[in-house]
Amino acid sequence: MAAKIELVVATQNKKKLREIKDLLKGLPYKVSSLADYPGAPRIIENGLSFKENAAKKARVVAHFTKKISLGEDSGLCVDYLGGKPGIFSARFAGLGKDDLKNNLKLLRLLKGVPAQKRKAHYVCAVAIADKDGLLKVVEGKCFGRIGEEMRGKAGFGYDPIFVIPKLNKTFAELGLKIKHTLSHRFRALKKAKACLAKF
Repeated sequence: MAAKIELVVATQNKKKLREIKDLLKGLPYKVSSLADYPGAPRIIENGLSFKENAAKKARVVAHFTKKISLGEDSGLCVDYLGGKPGIFSARFAGLGKDDLKNNLKLLRLLKGVPAQKRKAHYVCAVAIADKDGLLKVVEGKCFGRIGEEMRGKAGFGYDPIFVIPKLNKTFAELGLKIKHTLSHRFRALKKAKACLAKF
């Protein structure tokens, strides 16, 4: 049996890594992360879009590890706030990347805003690179609205306040199994899988 090819995911976020591993099941890859490469360079996410940030992560990690690498950048865009927090989603309430503070800040900014004006969408960009450079960049989106309170225990990020209107439940209430059939990350990785399968 042939040894599995290593795929390095450019993240230290354990919850995000778990989601990506789940969504890449079925591919002949051994999935690792930056936690397995303590000497990896720090990546400054200074791109102007999710795609730019994802591509930078993939390129830097592929160059460092000499392995096929996957960079991912995702966030939440709220219509009423002109697309914010957008690429600053993880640091919306400050540099600490605190999910609870981010959620509470967003709820505070939307206090009193009616349901029909609380439309939002998640965006996920996925980039794949090898040691010679960028191979592919794809994007997935998931549309919903921002609830008026935090609900549910599953997921991470803005999942407790991101409501899927058809189901009237947040991602955090739906749980990972159902989230993985609807999410922006699922849609982006579905496209990326086709590229990864070619190796």
